[in-house]
Amino acid sequence: MEKLSIHTEKLHIRNLMQADLNDFHTYRSNPEVTKYQGFDVMTLSEASEFIARQEDKLFGKPGEWVQYAIENKETGRLVGDCAIKLNGSDERIAEVGMTISHLHQKKGYAKEAFSGIMDFLFAGHNIHRIVETVDAENRASISLLESLGFRQEGHFIENIFFKGSWGSEFQYALLRREWLAR
Repeated sequence: MEKLSIHTEKLHIRNLMQADLNDFHTYRSNPEVTKYQGFDVMTLSEASEFIARQEDKLFGKPGEWVQYAIENKETGRLVGDCAIKLNGSDERIAEVGMTISHLHQKKGYAKEAFSGIMDFLFAGHNIHRIVETVDAENRASISLLESLGFRQEGHFIENIFFKGSWGSEFQYALLRREWLAR
């Protein structure tokens, strides 16, 4: 296992730290940002506790989600965060989640961060497949996945009771050979 550090042109993906707290809380407390996420809005103390649980985690433990900061290299400020989980039954399969601050959306950060993570996983860690589950109403995430070459493999109708109502999800996936052939 290792400390994760991914550099792209504009971004540094690294472990969260308490210095990120204010930026992290700014978007994690926004109901529009958390609308399609598996978490709800956070108080400042919840955000601090969350960071404390994540900041020393290492990449590579199968079955464990680890949340990472997405930092703008130029400003040194958080623009969002992402999570990576290696499948508990087969560590050659990964899942990635991403949250971009409402203050930094529509600037290409999600695509750049996701591309950097895919290079890291596919080229650097011999991951065979990345799977993504996304709310069927989350058009921004669906567009992002499709722009990166992910294909829709499943449509689950009202399969999850989520924030007080039944929701439907799509499953997307991309294979290592498909990413490397791009």
